[in-house]
Amino acid sequence: MRNDFIGFSIVISLIFASLGIWVSSAFFWAFAIIGPFVLLGCYDMIQKRHAIIRNFPVFGRGRYLMEEMRPKLYQYFIESDINGRPFNRVERSLIYQRAKKELDTSAFGTQLDVYEEGYEWMNHSIAAIDYLTINHDQRVTVGEGRCKQPYQASILNVSAMSYGALSANAVMALNGGAKLGNFAHNTGEGGISPYHLQGGDLVFQVGTGYFGARDKKGNFSAEVFAESAAHDQVKMIELKLSQGAKPGHGGILPAGKNTPEIAAIRKVEPYTTVLSPAFHTAFKTPVELLELLATMREASGGKPVGFKLCVGNKIEFVSICKAMVETGILPDFISVDGGEGGTGAAPLEFTNSVGMPFKEGLVFVHDTLTGFNLRNKIKLFAAGKILSGFHIFRALALGADACYSARAMMMALGCIQALECNKNTCPTGVTTHRKELTAGLVVSDKRVRVADYQKDTVAGFIELMGGAGIDNPSKINRSHIYRRTSITEIKTFEQIFPYLKPGCLLHEHSVPESYQALMKQSSKDSFVPTMRYHIT
Repeated sequence: MRNDFIGFSIVISLIFASLGIWVSSAFFWAFAIIGPFVLLGCYDMIQKRHAIIRNFPVFGRGRYLMEEMRPKLYQYFIESDINGRPFNRVERSLIYQRAKKELDTSAFGTQLDVYEEGYEWMNHSIAAIDYLTINHDQRVTVGEGRCKQPYQASILNVSAMSYGALSANAVMALNGGAKLGNFAHNTGEGGISPYHLQGGDLVFQVGTGYFGARDKKGNFSAEVFAESAAHDQVKMIELKLSQGAKPGHGGILPAGKNTPEIAAIRKVEPYTTVLSPAFHTAFKTPVELLELLATMREASGGKPVGFKLCVGNKIEFVSICKAMVETGILPDFISVDGGEGGTGAAPLEFTNSVGMPFKEGLVFVHDTLTGFNLRNKIKLFAAGKILSGFHIFRALALGADACYSARAMMMALGCIQALECNKNTCPTGVTTHRKELTAGLVVSDKRVRVADYQKDTVAGFIELMGGAGIDNPSKINRSHIYRRTSITEIKTFEQIFPYLKPGCLLHEHSVPESYQALMKQSSKDSFVPTMRYHIT
């Protein structure tokens, strides 16, 4: 404690001073070692921010050192292969092995408890199909019948991550990997940077800040948008309504970080504070949302347009569907994110407690579109911890046509889940802009790893299809996936998430009980409920 430190400092100083005087002057050199510790202890006792350091000078700092080391020690020495979060070691190892083209098989059986509630597996078939006979380059046509430039999207693509959240080298490696593997790379809402233009297909995402698509006042500008969307690499346009990691939350780009380079990319004034609000200013109603999508489709020269959301208030999505039916204006695709999504930085309340989880959100969007007879006209992309072939299979069983992946692609770049994305200290150079750290991320090597990870993961999905006796992804449905709901009970996804009948929401007499309140409260003219009505 304080008194012990003071007494110890006085005693040790007197001892070495005496030895220096009476024995040898060489002992005075000891003060070069103990002096800084004594001075540090004196500072610790007078500082007022940290009680434990104030009460335990010097030694109290060990507590903060252990706090810093704890996540790393836990990850490497304490956690098991299957209990890490947000991704366990088994999952991370699979990504690394595929990215590096190393052996990705496992020995001695599963480490998972197959009798644990929540365990999921897929149905296989005695009449399996040789997966080598199945097309390994599975494609989904987006915008067919409505667009001048429909796009053939891969079944697995890079999810939205902006330049700024990721380093320049990371963005270049992701886009280079997308070019090598012929899949799409979502720009994130930060605009199209020069680092995105490495030849890979792009999904140009437009968020609430309208970066790359705004006028000087921060409003959406069709002219500025058209300029950005005109890039040959831009294949689709995605309007972001919300994201799974922090739905309902905006952001701030501080003036100090708004460099001329960032400002040019985002079409803002340099060295000014720029807001990315939690809401859109370009529309106020469901009909206006669809009209904005139509404007974007036309301004882009007929490229597929869609929107991304993490499902929140169900009434709002039903209102959008009603607007689609009334106006005939349809998005070409919808991307569904889950509340378990990742981000570089978000308030813990939003990360942990806001937004519908991926499975429930995807099922709701698919079923609602089905109920309005819209599902066969709109493609669904799924995002939410997609990292293996089984995750792709499960997403398609729930209703998706194709998938996005963000954090798995980061790991293919070399991310070690250090959980320092928000500190500018990422040790692998993925989410930092410190040159001494980004220099470690070699683009020419990492882009190959991204392409290899995507290719082998899609191949794993194809093998699962063959094992299930399925020769086309369109034949995958909820009956193929099982979940243990208790130690003695097993249900298929079809039992847990029963399908809605096509067109059942178009006529009042056929609306299922679970949708009756939603239908009564929703309107094409407003996102606000039309009346107060209990919703289960």
